[in-house]
Amino acid sequence: MQEFESEEDAITGINVTPLVDITLVLLIIFMVTARFISEPSIGVTLPKSSSSTSGEASERNVFLTIDQAHQIFIDNSRVDQGSLGARIKELMQKRPGFHLIVRADKNITHGEVITVLDEVRGQGVTEFGIAVEGK
Repeated sequence: MQEFESEEDAITGINVTPLVDITLVLLIIFMVTARFISEPSIGVTLPKSSSSTSGEASERNVFLTIDQAHQIFIDNSRVDQGSLGARIKELMQKRPGFHLIVRADKNITHGEVITVLDEVRGQGVTEFGIAVEGK
């Protein structure tokens, strides 16, 4: 063990600047990627709206997506039109009080979205929203 001959040779502090820098970089990376993780990965072109609000992603949200090929997805898993009601009923038992967010491609007709919403509302879902892209 080395003996210090004077007080000037002793290490009296630790430089924490690199630790703080790394922590802040990790925090920024987490904040940027957290939004992408919470949204569904099915590619749809949402209609634009000038009055859209930037809704916060929530664990209560369930995404119902209708893509350009008229396929229906609930949280990234494909569902047939005939089994949509059963899947919604199952979700209501597993996650009571969820918010349904409808993400329909802008090329899907209004009537098709209404048909899907009627099926969902027939199962007792009362809280839902429609996802749009802000301008």
